[in-house]
Amino acid sequence: MPPPAKPRPPHKLEMTTNSLRNTTLASDNDSIFYEVVTRFWHPHLTKINKTDMENRIVETVAEIEHLKGGQPRVRFGGENGQWIPAEEFVKYDEDTIGGTFVADANVAYRWKTHKGRLQLVKADDDEQTPIAEFHPHKRHFLVFRMSKHAYLEVKPLPEVTSALERLIVSYLLVERRRRDTRLRVKLERS
Repeated sequence: MPPPAKPRPPHKLEMTTNSLRNTTLASDNDSIFYEVVTRFWHPHLTKINKTDMENRIVETVAEIEHLKGGQPRVRFGGENGQWIPAEEFVKYDEDTIGGTFVADANVAYRWKTHKGRLQLVKADDDEQTPIAEFHPHKRHFLVFRMSKHAYLEVKPLPEVTSALERLIVSYLLVERRRRDTRLRVKLERS
């Protein structure tokens, strides 16, 4: 009897910078490559581009528009998509940092914090096994250049990899909200 098959390793989507507006999320072999770009001539519009390295095709899969004095809104499918408010796409938790969103297959996922890190779990999962987990960057002596880039570790489940664009957009929205609340707390202390 042959030994059981080994589980596939998770996708490690490494982020090139610590910015949520200008970074890339790419696997080691660039089979998965997303670019998050905010152009200086459109400072309120962040585009998420998917790059197919084999065919050299770049397509815009989602956009996040940060309105002045208002809530951001999200559009999937490039120019042909409909704008929806970000709070309608990600239902934020009132008490904690995190939120719930629905992927393409009507499966609800929830971002939650565990030991200060964001984790993605299925909303109806009682065991709360993480499907995706964010690992923050590390620096040399806490101040110098990054010794280890931040990355998203995503399990290679078919329903998750098919909804990777929604996962990335929801991560960007939840992480932006987390960073903004942390900033408000620091300002209130002083």
